[in-house]
Amino acid sequence: MTTQMIVLNGGSSSGKTGIVRCLQAVLPDPWLAVGTDVFVDLLPLSMREPEAEGAGSGKGLVIAADGTVTVGEEFLRLQDAWVAGVVAMARAGARVIVDEVFLGGGAGQERWQKALGGDVEVLWVGVRCDAEVATGREIARGDRVPGMAAGQAGQVHRGMRYDLEVDTTHSESLECARRIAAHVK
Repeated sequence: MTTQMIVLNGGSSSGKTGIVRCLQAVLPDPWLAVGTDVFVDLLPLSMREPEAEGAGSGKGLVIAADGTVTVGEEFLRLQDAWVAGVVAMARAGARVIVDEVFLGGGAGQERWQKALGGDVEVLWVGVRCDAEVATGREIARGDRVPGMAAGQAGQVHRGMRYDLEVDTTHSESLECARRIAAHVK
């Protein structure tokens, strides 16, 4: 069976987005890139800004001052719809690379697997990065709450099952992308 979807899971600032861009360059066919940041950008501000009314109501995405991220029931409902849409693109013939942060570890993977239903061929990839290196990238980026990278570095991998893992601590995005591309059927 042909790989229709590549799911990259890693913490904030682990290097997933760079790998996605490199994968799009090295894979022979066109692949669409989607990810959790795209989904979050689609949400109303009231569901993704800690100081906005409703964000702390347990409905949306809350990023605490220490970088801890929590999500509410409404966020999860909309995320399930988003996932179903991404899966529908793959079923319709698009090849899709997903840049994801499974805050709940294996529970997040199970949500995706339920939506996939077993009829979409997926390559599950863990993107690891030493917490100190990810923290340095987080600081350099300047667009993340300090603490997200360190907090998510191990959390997102708990209970996950991968076909392949890459580590961006000492490997460049292109090298990781080539390793992943070699596993695409």
